[in-house]
Amino acid sequence: MILVLLKGSNSRVADMTVTSAAVARAAGISDDAAKAVPKAKRPRDRRIDVFRGLALAMIFINHVPGTIFEHLTSRNFGFSDAAEGFVYISGTSAALAYGELMGQSRKWPGISKIWSRAWTLYLVHMMITAWVIGIAAATLRLGGDPSLFTKDNVQVIFEDMAGVLTGIPLMTHQIGYVNILPMYAVLLLACPWLILAARLAPRLTVAASVALWLLAGINGLNLPNFPTNGGWFLNPISWQLLFVLGLLTGLAIRKGERFVPKNIWLVVLSSGLLVLSLVWLKWPAFAAVANATMGKAAAAGAPSLIRDFDKTFLSVPRLFHALALIYLLSTLGWVRDLCASRWCEPLAIMGRNALPVFALGTILSFAARSAKALGEASLYLDSLVIAGGVVFLWAFAKTLEYGRAAAKA
Repeated sequence: MILVLLKGSNSRVADMTVTSAAVARAAGISDDAAKAVPKAKRPRDRRIDVFRGLALAMIFINHVPGTIFEHLTSRNFGFSDAAEGFVYISGTSAALAYGELMGQSRKWPGISKIWSRAWTLYLVHMMITAWVIGIAAATLRLGGDPSLFTKDNVQVIFEDMAGVLTGIPLMTHQIGYVNILPMYAVLLLACPWLILAARLAPRLTVAASVALWLLAGINGLNLPNFPTNGGWFLNPISWQLLFVLGLLTGLAIRKGERFVPKNIWLVVLSSGLLVLSLVWLKWPAFAAVANATMGKAAAAGAPSLIRDFDKTFLSVPRLFHALALIYLLSTLGWVRDLCASRWCEPLAIMGRNALPVFALGTILSFAARSAKALGEASLYLDSLVIAGGVVFLWAFAKTLEYGRAAAKA
């Protein structure tokens, strides 16, 4: 089950793809001149954009707790949530964006481009953190519910301001709900070597990634926090497994292949895992028996990585559920057709502008929480902040697309 996922373009499309450089050589142009001719782009797989946009929308909804809409997101129907899908797709996108650069003889152009992206993530994270603290402070100053300033690691500002102001730029102090970009930035720093390893020895890369995930989960290996104790909420040493599997998927897509072939038994197994998790969450009697079984496993000494639903170390139930869902979605033809339809275009637009949409979505989620803290709780207010926020994110992404189109024109 560890080896899973998505397929990019159809094999038939991949077989028909001919680079313009090859056409130039066939026309009698020299090899040097042919190399200078840009390659034709492979058709973009819309599923990547659509599912990334869907993950961004669900992350925004989940980051405004206490509304009825959070009961509609994926985390209520299985052990994993949108974060797993987002990290997996991030690995796939990194392979598609940087795989060819890292395949060239000169590695530094690829490394510098990847690290430049990591630096951008760091700067965006700093900006989001400043906004979140500002929104929490404004809510407190305006006389709203002080809960925004008494939890999610914001309250530590009162306890150790010097430590917090030191930890924030070091990414060792992270605000609750603002902790995915630090993990992603760390993974991008390692991305050049991960891509090289995946290109040279994919099976060995998976084995090493699984071993590192096991080591972190069993021994509690994590990056440290400061000034508070403990480690990162989203542990990069554990979450690298999903990122690596996404990288391998992206490299396979570049060749017009699947990382894991379609197999009826894997489809059945994936479907069974998804049904099991759904029944576990929605049938109280079954959940009582299953949870008691987990308790017996704990008493027998089973490691928490196997028996818990821990997000920090990406426990087995969360990981296997995410991989089962990803694999099943990748094998269904109607999913590809649906993602290619105009009905999914709003999600695709958001997915193509993932970083700015994520940044704005995080800020809007805290603004929505502030509005709830300052106003009267009601379904009307929840509907306004959630629906209005999602529409605003789509409009923002659409504006960015218009800007790029105008620049090209």
